[in-house]
Amino acid sequence: MYTNSLKSRLQEGDVPIGHMIWEFNTRGMARFAELAELDFVLIDMEHGGFSLAQVADLVAWFRATPVTPMVRVPEVQYNFIARALDMGAQGIMVPNVRTRAMAEAIVQAAKYAPVGDRGVGLGGPVSQYQTGDPRQLMDALNEATAVICQIESREGLENLEEIATVPGVDVLWVGQFDLSQSLGIPGQFDHPHFRAALDQVIACCRRHGLGAGIQPGNLADCHAWIQAGFNVISYSVDTAVYAEALANAHRDIMEIVFPP
Repeated sequence: MYTNSLKSRLQEGDVPIGHMIWEFNTRGMARFAELAELDFVLIDMEHGGFSLAQVADLVAWFRATPVTPMVRVPEVQYNFIARALDMGAQGIMVPNVRTRAMAEAIVQAAKYAPVGDRGVGLGGPVSQYQTGDPRQLMDALNEATAVICQIESREGLENLEEIATVPGVDVLWVGQFDLSQSLGIPGQFDHPHFRAALDQVIACCRRHGLGAGIQPGNLADCHAWIQAGFNVISYSVDTAVYAEALANAHRDIMEIVFPP
């Protein structure tokens, strides 16, 4: 009932594969992800325009599949983190985590006591409308809830060890565009400084038994970053996958209509 595919795959030594949704909030997305055999999705509230009600619908549809729904909240705020989880999300991603204090605040909002200080509202979507012994339910939900801290700045790199050692953090996730921008080399993923930053995050995750996450937008980056040591992968975003498939199909049709 409260299994988190991302966490369980990591614990088994596998590489969980996911996808980010920031535009398409239709009920079919859950079935598409299930048919693609994804382990998880990230529903984006940072750059996407979803309302809380739309997120709640997406989460509910995904909870009817084996695909684990997680939500990227806009920032470190209790009302975003706790409400996303109370809507039934099985984990949260928080952008631009720069300090240990920020990571601690995330865990406090995401986990019930004694791990955190999250308010208790059992019996709704969070527990799939089931009731029971509160302590057992809270412990099960704490165990199933994944916490992802995004590393997207020089400050985050400088405080990497302190962030990684916060109990309750499961994954450090490189936001490649924001991190490369912070390093003064926006989008230059082959730059030595960016590659060094990736190596730093991967090494830190290995030292502390955390997942190392990243979201490649193409298969070349995906291959390179998995080879480098990333073991939690979210492949691209919904709009990019759709736009690429449509453009490729149009090109192929034009070659049929107007042979070279």
